[in-house]
Amino acid sequence: YRREARQYLWSLAEKFSQEIPCTFGTIRIKNQKTCWGSCSAKGNLNFNWRIMMAPPEIGEYLVVHELCHRLEMNHSAAFWKLVEKQIPDYREKRAWLKNYGYLLEW
Repeated sequence: YRREARQYLWSLAEKFSQEIPCTFGTIRIKNQKTCWGSCSAKGNLNFNWRIMMAPPEIGEYLVVHELCHRLEMNHSAAFWKLVEKQIPDYREKRAWLKNYGYLLEW
């Protein structure tokens, strides 16, 4: 899963970074217990490998979420507008993670 996650999430980040537009540094795949993704001030993206067990649109939402932090390092209204521009139904994706994300833990 970790190897596949790196390739898959990298390809999504390349695609969406052109559409947003923004840049990013490295992508790391981690084994976090309480976090699906994060973005550092240097532009490095971290993702939980378990996202590979979720529907593909959830992975897309997470990548877009973290890439939008490259432009807005907060969860302000401006940040959510950036996310919504790429993922109009992002609220449904967030709700999916909240309601079913625990099923991805082993």
